[in-house]
Amino acid sequence: QVHLVESGGGLVQPGGSLRLSCLASGFTFSHYTMYWYRQPPGKQRELVAYISGTATMYYYGDSVKGRFTVSRDNPKNTVYLQMNNLKPYDTAVYYCNSAAAPGYWGQGTQVTVSS
Repeated sequence: QVHLVESGGGLVQPGGSLRLSCLASGFTFSHYTMYWYRQPPGKQRELVAYISGTATMYYYGDSVKGRFTVSRDNPKNTVYLQMNNLKPYDTAVYYCNSAAAPGYWGQGTQVTVSS
């Protein structure tokens, strides 16, 4: 049974940084692409980044390119999202998702960028 637990969110000033983590269980982690999505207040969920199982393929949304970095530690079953130079429009609930169970969503972690 797939289980994803996001953590690391919080309140940060514009220009600040946060590192999100997602601990996965219930599937062979290294075999699957992992995704980070976000849902801003009142808006639809959007894809932020993804990383393939062997970390050889990456994707970043246009709004986060050059500021966010996705990485993974397969022995720890964890995927990360390093977020630098945060902007107010990065405010959202951030979710990780696995290609092992695309319909499963964890509780997410709130990121608020505000002065």
